[in-house]
Amino acid sequence: MAEPRTRKIKVDVLARVEGEGALDVTLAGDEVRDVHLRIFEPPRFFETLLKGRHYTEVPDIVARICGICPVAYQMSAVHALESLFDVDVGDSIRSLRRLLYCGEWIESHALHVYMLHAPDFLGVDGALDLAASEPEILQRGLRLKKAGDIILTLLGGRAVHPVSVCVGGFSRVPPVSELRTLLEDLKWARDAALDTVRWVGGFDFPNLVQDYTFVALQSEAEYPMNEGDVAASNGLKAPASLFEEHCEEHQEPHSTALHSHLHGKPYLVGPQARLCLNHQRLRPIVKQAMADVGLNSSVTNPHQSIIVRSLEILQAVDEAIEIIDAYEAPAVPAEHVVVKGGTGMAATEAPRGLLYHRYRVNAEGLIEEAKIVPPTSQNQARIEEDMRNLLPTLLDREDGEIAFECERLIRCYDPCISCATHFLKLNIKRI
Repeated sequence: MAEPRTRKIKVDVLARVEGEGALDVTLAGDEVRDVHLRIFEPPRFFETLLKGRHYTEVPDIVARICGICPVAYQMSAVHALESLFDVDVGDSIRSLRRLLYCGEWIESHALHVYMLHAPDFLGVDGALDLAASEPEILQRGLRLKKAGDIILTLLGGRAVHPVSVCVGGFSRVPPVSELRTLLEDLKWARDAALDTVRWVGGFDFPNLVQDYTFVALQSEAEYPMNEGDVAASNGLKAPASLFEEHCEEHQEPHSTALHSHLHGKPYLVGPQARLCLNHQRLRPIVKQAMADVGLNSSVTNPHQSIIVRSLEILQAVDEAIEIIDAYEAPAVPAEHVVVKGGTGMAATEAPRGLLYHRYRVNAEGLIEEAKIVPPTSQNQARIEEDMRNLLPTLLDREDGEIAFECERLIRCYDPCISCATHFLKLNIKRI
């Protein structure tokens, strides 16, 4: 019997994805034998680094997990600790936190839509080529990102790894006059976000419909960012404190990152999940934009996630304007914290999806145990499932085309370099 023919495709640098790793694919004739999203970067041990640290240090430490979505890590952390310490921050601080989160959604989504994802639909290799072919488009994207960055800078002290977030509130809160300086840029950004939705809504999308189980926070009052129950499209609804009873992590031999399953099956977190489970709570301007591009609330083609991210930019900008218009400074920047021992859990919605934190704290306020479940690791098993469904449609193509289509699908998820998932090499083995 002849030796099986083996073909390998190696993509040394996967462009426009924040990180590095490998995708190994084994094909036996027309059969997709194996798909492994192999994460080989060494763990960064943030959960271990937190042990023995005082609870007041947690927001600054976890912010370093990601330079693109540090607010998400800070918010999940402070909510978890405040749930343990029975801290009620009040409406003014709550609104400021939501405004800070709006800033992160704007800058993170704008970065992904314009710099990382849109080039796949425009026939260019990246942002530099877009600058040459359509400079006004790139300039709009950069200015949109800046509109989010200025919110982070004003409220957080700086745009990357903000320093003002603390358990109980903020180290400093701005006066009304400072917040109102943001309005001119944000009103421009609202128009630009509308233009973005119309722009990406006109892209030509590959036909790849998936059977997703969506998981996201769900609130009766608002589109989820900081608060809500953990909900799923299979009917699950539970408080964030029960997240680990439903979503289980396990180790795969081919990856240093953990896989997550909901009741034993892969699931999807992120913009598509939030839209499906919370579309009734979209702002009127967003609902109209969604109708204008003909998008329904259940987006099961991963390539159309770029439209949903654009809708969430519009959602965040419009809400940010409303928060500033109604803002009244709190009496104190942070509520008093009475430390006690125990365990606190919370989840918030990072731009890339649900982010869960759990902390066990002793009576002196020192962290005894920490668990952080980022959105990208939750999506890892679902990415592999999407690949298994995509590859049978590509078997008659050249290896270079297969590699591009696999990279393109991975970019739909906006995987994050420091949160979890990293990509570098694609190896295809044909037997």
